[in-house]
This record gives sequence, structure tokens and C-alpha cells, in this order.
Amino acid sequence: MPRPVRDGLHLTSDQLDFVELAREFAMREIRPRARDVDEADHESPLDLWARAAKMGFTSFMLPSEYGGGGVTDLVTQALVTEELCYGDIGIGNLLTSNGFFAGPVEALGTEEQRGRWLSPLCGEEPPLTALAVTEPDVGSDAAALQTRAVRDGDEYVLSGTKTWISNAPYAKWFVIFATVDPSLRSRGVTAFVVARDTPGLSVGRPIPKMGQRAIVSAEVVLDQVRVPAENRLGEEGQGFYGMMRTFDASRILIGAAATGLARAALDTSLAYAKERRQFGVPIIEHQAVAFRLAEMAARVDASHLLTMRAAALHDSGEPATEEAAIAKLTASDNAMWCTWAAVQTHGGWGYSREFLVEKWMRDAKLEEIEEGTSDIQRLIISRSLARSA
Repeated sequence: MPRPVRDGLHLTSDQLDFVELAREFAMREIRPRARDVDEADHESPLDLWARAAKMGFTSFMLPSEYGGGGVTDLVTQALVTEELCYGDIGIGNLLTSNGFFAGPVEALGTEEQRGRWLSPLCGEEPPLTALAVTEPDVGSDAAALQTRAVRDGDEYVLSGTKTWISNAPYAKWFVIFATVDPSLRSRGVTAFVVARDTPGLSVGRPIPKMGQRAIVSAEVVLDQVRVPAENRLGEEGQGFYGMMRTFDASRILIGAAATGLARAALDTSLAYAKERRQFGVPIIEHQAVAFRLAEMAARVDASHLLTMRAAALHDSGEPATEEAAIAKLTASDNAMWCTWAAVQTHGGWGYSREFLVEKWMRDAKLEEIEEGTSDIQRLIISRSLARSA
């Protein structure tokens, strides 16, 4: 039985029921598929995506007026994400990935645009979508985008290359961030929705990955891609705002995902330590192992509670950029430590593929890199500290 963190949250019966449903789905459907999906290397489990969609897990975070689950508060989103990623973080992140595409559409789109692109995500057979920010020479400094958007009458012409784009081989639509003028940096960044079959848009081969292989990433090349002006989200130069608003929420959800992974590592290690015997006693009775498990438990709780604090602040309308950075930094670093500790606790078997802990250690590394590396989170926090000094 998964060990939920006690956090003092006062949830409604509907919230509790949905979190419990996510927990059951994670253990019944997600966890048993984790190893096979990892071995497949670059194939997303689309059959599992379809089953999750029918249960509402691919669209629960989308507004009810477009057919979504209406779970728009980040506290509940984070709790559900943690449970899905407890089953497997790669698969859990895949199932919630349309939320990243939806973020800029919700933040910047008109009512007509929201209906056009969000409603299909809430149907019985929703497509996969993608968010395209990262470029070969532009990672965390998103204001330095080089992909160009040049106005030509009622269209924009997009040219450039995006890389490490999650879901790219499967996506029906992309939110592409480009700049109308590189010299303007963040004030030039503009967002567009681009259909996969648009002439000039091509997707490269899947990028071989260390972990989280349930989500397939690839390069996206834009070669004089013509996009109707009506596909622009917001005004020219508003894209950076939509991007940052999306990232504030997504960093909190990454904190939740990393917490689910760390909790899985703890529970698996605890069960193993109770069964494995050395020197005539279960290894949980060895002080070094017991202390390691205690450290894991403390880190899991810290990750969960900091993530919930950031989510609650975000839901209240208060600025939460610093708290989101703290949650992501703490949870991702703790996930890396807890999965290392799980491998260590399992000894030689932890290094084998007999147990999932070696996979989880590979999966955890991505959480320290995506949506701004841990060093970027430290930079955000340090700048906030300097402003308040």
C-alpha cells in the first residue's frame, strides 16, 4: 500500500476520491508497464494513454467549459500528478503532458482559440500535443530564442529549429515560441499554434534518452512554415509572459512528479529492507540502512510539503515564482538522492534490472534538468533573496 505523506490538507470528498482513483490507476495500470516501456526505449504507450483518457487523467486539469475535468486548482493537480508518477514518473508525465500545451492557450488565447484547441483534448480519443521552446543553442535562457516569426500579410513565416521537444513524433499540434525580433529578447517572444501537417514542419528521429522513455523527444525543424495570423496566441511579444506563467505552474507540478518518484523509491526500499536478511536479521535492523530510510522519508516529506505550499500560493493568486523554484529544486534533488539510496539499499540487485530502482535513478536525473536546471532554480531564488534584502 502506497505511503501518502500526511500534510494536514483539508480536501473535499471529490478531491479525495479523485486522488484515490489516481493512486489505484497508478498501481493497477502504470506500475506493471514501467519496465516494458523503458525497454522499448522510444515508443510511448499509446494504449495506456487511451485508457487513461477514458478515465479523465489526460484532461482532468483542463477547464470544464471545454469538456475537461475542471480540476484547475494546482493543489489537486499536484496531488494527482504525484500519485500517477508514484506508479512511474515517465508514464505519469506522459499522461499529463497535454497540460503543458494547454497552458499558453489558456493564458493567451481568445475564447474561440481555447475552444478550437482545448475541446479536442477533452474528447474520448484526445490527440497528443507538444510545447516547443528549447533550441539547439538556447536552453534555460528562453528570452534568447532564435526561431524567427516574420509577418507577411495575414500570415507569419516561421523558420528555425527546436530540440528536445516532448511528444514531437506523436503531436497533432505544437505551441511554437518564436521571436519577431531577436534584439528585443523577451519582448519579442511570440507564441503560435502550428498543426503537425503544416508544409515545412518536419520532425526528426527520436532522441535516445537516459530515462523517462515513455515520453519520446525529437527535433522539430521549421522551414519557411506559413502560419495564419489567427493562430497567434495573444499579441506580438506576449509569448514570454505566457511561457513564464506556464513554467511557474509546471515547475510546481514537476515538484509533485519528483515527489511521487522519491516516494516510490522509499516504499520499495522499505519493503525490500524488511524482507532481505543479512547476518541473520532483516537489513532494516542494520543502523546504516535504517538511517538511510529515515533520511529518504524526511526528504520525501520535505518535497511534498514545499510543493503543496507553492501550489496553495499559486491558487491564492499570490506570486509564487520563488516558491515554485524552491519546490522544484528541493523535490528534484531529493528524487535523485532517494533513487540513489534505493539502489544502495538493494545492493547488487539495485544495480540489476531485477528491480525498478535502477530505472528510477535514471528517470530522476531529468527532473534536475527540465523546465530550468537546478542551477537556474538557485538563480531564481538568489535573485529573489537579493530583491528582498
